[in-house]
Amino acid sequence: MPELPEVETVRTGLSRSWKGRRIDGVDLRRNSLRFPFPENFEEQLVGRVIVDIRRRAKYLLIDLDDGNVLLSHLGMSGKWTLDASECEGKHDHVVLLLDDGSISVYNDPRRFGVLDIFDGISHKLLDHLGPEPLELWDCEDLFSKLKNRKSAIKIALLDQKVVVGVGNIYACEALYKSKISPQRLSCNISIDECRTLVREIRIILTEAIKAGGSTLKDFANVDGTLGYFPHQFKVYDKEGNMCGCGGIVERLIQGGRSTFWCSSCQK
Repeated sequence: MPELPEVETVRTGLSRSWKGRRIDGVDLRRNSLRFPFPENFEEQLVGRVIVDIRRRAKYLLIDLDDGNVLLSHLGMSGKWTLDASECEGKHDHVVLLLDDGSISVYNDPRRFGVLDIFDGISHKLLDHLGPEPLELWDCEDLFSKLKNRKSAIKIALLDQKVVVGVGNIYACEALYKSKISPQRLSCNISIDECRTLVREIRIILTEAIKAGGSTLKDFANVDGTLGYFPHQFKVYDKEGNMCGCGGIVERLIQGGRSTFWCSSCQK
């Protein structure tokens, strides 16, 4: 699933081509993705100008000139393709025709993505979300959310109410860089360790954004280019490799997800 760096990479790519463009046509190839499309979806989009494209957690928020917002979540396998010369693929579910003649296609083999329109004030998928890790977020906020939790710190970092967009890959990498065991109880993480975690999470997410996201499964940017951050992974998907401390990278399952870590240096 695309995480924060991948979604931010997509946002940047879409902004270059969509910002200031008018939507002249919408072709829906089905009635729903993860959820049904809103009533009169096409009518609400046609004629609208795209004012801006923002990101909240893993959601793309496309601001329209009438004050409404088109919400897009890529799910497990969704992607937007720009300037598509053809849009007849089996999984091409939504096609946008823009006023410059370009065609943008939303393709989603698993159909776990979301497309919805709301008033820009409140949406049920956004209202519960925690702070953005690259904005106003600090160790005090993280510590206050962990101090009463009995879950493992790795599980807590994946909770979107604690902090948004970190994701499984980046949680593994940040815990490794912070030398914190993913199995430690959240309530036992000190304020100093929270300070280190916040710093490392910010560093790793920033590096991943600069690298264009992660090439995992079928993730690609809107222009088809692949991310290169996986080449910088220290522990993720490195089971059996030697750690820099001399230990061996191990894998365990937490909350149904693979965690990669070094038991020799992560305490």
